[in-house]
Amino acid sequence: MRNSELIAGFPRIEADAAGKRASAVAIVVSGTGDGAGVWLTRRTPKLRAHAGQFALPGGRLDDGEDAVTAALRELEEELGLVAGPEQVVGLLDDYPTRSGYVITPVVVALDDGQQPSPNPAEVAELHWIPYPDLGVEPRYLTIPESDRPVIQLPLLGHLVHAPTAAVLFQFREAALHGRVTRVAHLEQPVFAWR
Repeated sequence: MRNSELIAGFPRIEADAAGKRASAVAIVVSGTGDGAGVWLTRRTPKLRAHAGQFALPGGRLDDGEDAVTAALRELEEELGLVAGPEQVVGLLDDYPTRSGYVITPVVVALDDGQQPSPNPAEVAELHWIPYPDLGVEPRYLTIPESDRPVIQLPLLGHLVHAPTAAVLFQFREAALHGRVTRVAHLEQPVFAWR
């Protein structure tokens, strides 16, 4: 993975999870050099929570799991991609959500030989986002419900919102530019608060 040492040495901040549920997402990197990129899903509209939203593979931690184990399990369940702890490059900052979760982003470098096989019960669409496309400048909005800026990333002809936009933005800043950029203060749109 390009700049894996930047992710491995990222000075992550853990959020206080008091009163929130722990969850993890996998930022799945495959490819090398300029051909590297990450996988992004669009959740099926039939899901109970966050239906139809752009997301990284992930979910709640099961009893006894840590963030790495949960992210790797969810990666296999949602995309049929198998990775072990040795393929985990590092972790980014925890992101507390308005819907009651603390998300730990786990960066996973996959071998080029694996091809995803999305689970249709969870994934409506699967998109490959090449590194150059992650270079898009985010949009920041103000909303009356919060004094924090709402982040949006223009990707795939749509707007990707936080928490996914915040996590991808931090990954982009660290992996592509070597910058430590904090994102926990970036707001989600109101529709994602539930």
